[in-house]
Amino acid sequence: MQKFVKIKHFRGFNWYGFYTLYLKEVKRFFSVFAQTILAPAITTLLFYMIFTISIDREYLNTDNYSFSEFLAPGLICMAIMQNSFANTSSSILISKVQGNIVDVLMPPLSEYELTFSYLLGGITRGLLVGISVSFIIFLFIPLMISNIMIIFYFAFFSSFLLSNLGILCGIWSKKFDHMASITNFIILPLTFLSGTFYSVERLPEFWHFVAHWNPFFYMIDGFRYGFLGSSDTSIYVALNVLIFTCIILTAISYLMLLTGYKLRA
Repeated sequence: MQKFVKIKHFRGFNWYGFYTLYLKEVKRFFSVFAQTILAPAITTLLFYMIFTISIDREYLNTDNYSFSEFLAPGLICMAIMQNSFANTSSSILISKVQGNIVDVLMPPLSEYELTFSYLLGGITRGLLVGISVSFIIFLFIPLMISNIMIIFYFAFFSSFLLSNLGILCGIWSKKFDHMASITNFIILPLTFLSGTFYSVERLPEFWHFVAHWNPFFYMIDGFRYGFLGSSDTSIYVALNVLIFTCIILTAISYLMLLTGYKLRA
């Protein structure tokens, strides 16, 4: 007797497929919790201890905050950014290398559903790492909080932006060597030129100019403003730069998935 399979048709947004792919991404990094959540928190704490011990205590001391209070928000935001990028880039690249990217492309998921599933997975990991790092640092130094909404805004959109970058790099890369070159020659220089460990106002004129063209600087500076209530640039400029950059990168991610760039044979 011939059996007929009922095919389910989705109209509008495929919420079930979107949630399934998002859940897959979350379970993927939770399966190695010690590596993806706990290890970045410990690494960030080591950065914090080394820099606060090795750098002169008078550096950046003001009437409002010390260097240790200045450093902590930058390290928290840096951990959020790095892990959001790592989540989406590694997920796509591993699927390509292992040859199972077809398992993601064949289901009835549109390009924008794929894009936002990956983005939300990266954002989730970035925010979880940010929370864990913040909790550990709070055990050592009671950080001031100037504006909790600004902190959440920059934490969310920083992880959003880096998750987008991770999608772009994961699609573009053909092997892990390509991803390593992007990380070493693009992501790390932008991170260290963002003012994570210092105020960009102390940079020479040329590098000060370059730093203000670095979107990572606006993420770090805006996130720090939420804690300290002061920043190296206008908070409104940082807000607009972040939104504009996220829109551009999301559009590029969507187009790369739409065209199947380096995904389909």
